[in-house]
Amino acid sequence: MKIGVLTHNYPRFRGDFSGRFVEALSEELVNQGHHVTVLAPWDPAYARAPADRGVELKLYRYAPRAAWHRLGYMRTMRADVALRGITYLLAPGLFIAGARAVLGWAGRARPDVLHAHWVLPNGFLAALAARRYGIPLVVSIPGSDATVAAGNPLFHRMARYAFTVAGLITANSAELRDVAVGELGADPAKFDLIPYGVDPDALRPDSPPWPGRATDTAGLRDRLGIPQDAVVFLAVGRMVYKKGFDRLLRAAALLGIRDWGLEMGVQPAPCALRPIHLVFVGEGDLWAEWQALGRELGLGERVHWVGNVPTDQMSAYYNMADVAVMPAVSNPPTGLAVTVLDAMSCGKPVIGSDAAGNRLAVHDGVNGYLVPEGDDAALARAIAALAADPDLRSRMGAASRRLIETELGWPQLARRYVAHFERLCQGRASEVR
Repeated sequence: MKIGVLTHNYPRFRGDFSGRFVEALSEELVNQGHHVTVLAPWDPAYARAPADRGVELKLYRYAPRAAWHRLGYMRTMRADVALRGITYLLAPGLFIAGARAVLGWAGRARPDVLHAHWVLPNGFLAALAARRYGIPLVVSIPGSDATVAAGNPLFHRMARYAFTVAGLITANSAELRDVAVGELGADPAKFDLIPYGVDPDALRPDSPPWPGRATDTAGLRDRLGIPQDAVVFLAVGRMVYKKGFDRLLRAAALLGIRDWGLEMGVQPAPCALRPIHLVFVGEGDLWAEWQALGRELGLGERVHWVGNVPTDQMSAYYNMADVAVMPAVSNPPTGLAVTVLDAMSCGKPVIGSDAAGNRLAVHDGVNGYLVPEGDDAALARAIAALAADPDLRSRMGAASRRLIETELGWPQLARRYVAHFERLCQGRASEVR
């Protein structure tokens, strides 16, 4: 099958986090025998071959100068709640250049299906080509693009057009689906909730019973200044409102970091009374604000702000941690964070809020805990329960890995997409006949 993929986030160099999930799905589709071409806006940071790991990459320029290419690649939004001012100046050029590139390529290549990640700009651009050439269209909504489209009359019309042309719409949370249906008029019958996945062979536990190259987790703890006996709770993602990492800081403050116990309804054994440390990986518009909040709450040296880490180094952080935490919020609506699945692939239990698609991956009481969104006390109790019980952490971590191997790895998720692609192509063939 010949698949055209449209995106404005795609790793520009090895270790780049931007659009890694789009790259991973594209590469898995190639592994399963399909031909994949990715169309994306050019960026000065690109340093990779036009055909990398079997994926054909076609980039289009939308501005006369290299320095003016400033859209996409996680720069378009401010804290993921509003468009940056520069976006309105550069967007017309991107839409015009993108439409020319997509229409030209689709007219020559005639792919079997177009798969657009983000309804804007890519869903709209793909819809133009899909309508002109009769190509089945799939639109995936990974984040805040649907919310932004709902708040702008022009973007609203463009998104609605894309959803009308699409034969399938996927979202990685019910909240994003509801925005598309309720505010943009998408047909609910076209939806399937499909999370973005993880390569179970690329991210693995580094301890038995999963053999493989061990990471230097003890050395990483030393470099971060974390005691070897500490229980580490890891939060990975951009520092933006939808991640809810401020809730994790407030929950940690309730615990008093060290003196958790009876007040939280947990009575740990004396041997389990170990210090709790929080590690935050990622940067974003709220990074400095949340660092200040940590200081204000008195969390001190038990909170570690790492900043951005290349994707090929993240295995060490996941394996160094004891538990992953994703306290995401539903306002603004967002989808399941890929980092949740990455942590699960490394055999870690996950504490997540009951929002932002976490229910697609976290089974309460099985591979972690789901807590009410914004309930700092409930989050603190979940942290305390897992900090107190290493056997529970081990059992839940093993359950996380099983879910990745059987349901949430890229091989299984790519086959779900392919089944949809084939259905759409069969429907198109029936219409032609």
